Amino acid sequence: MRAILLILIIVVAVGLIAVTTGFVDINQIRGAKAPQISATRNGVMAKGGQTPAFDIQTGSVEVGTHNATVTVPSVEVQRPENKAAPQNTTNAQ
Repeated sequence: MRAILLILIIVVAVGLIAVTTGFVDINQIRGAKAPQISATRNGVMAKGGQTPAFDIQTGSVEVGTHNATVTVPSVEVQRPENKAAPQNTTNAQ
């Protein structure tokens, strides 16, 4: 349950970041209308209604490659000389 909640939070955060940065632009082009509801002896009837419509435009990302010359530093490893290990001392009183 925690994993699903975490995934949902991440999806919402990514969506908010995309809209805030302008990567996704959402415009409502048609408003919503509530249906007309009538109750009779036979039950409840709903007529009409309209769902909203949105125009969504997203940014584009282009991925490509190019050749580049990169200087890489050289690394030299020097082994320490064989010295005697220091004696362990305790400073007990």
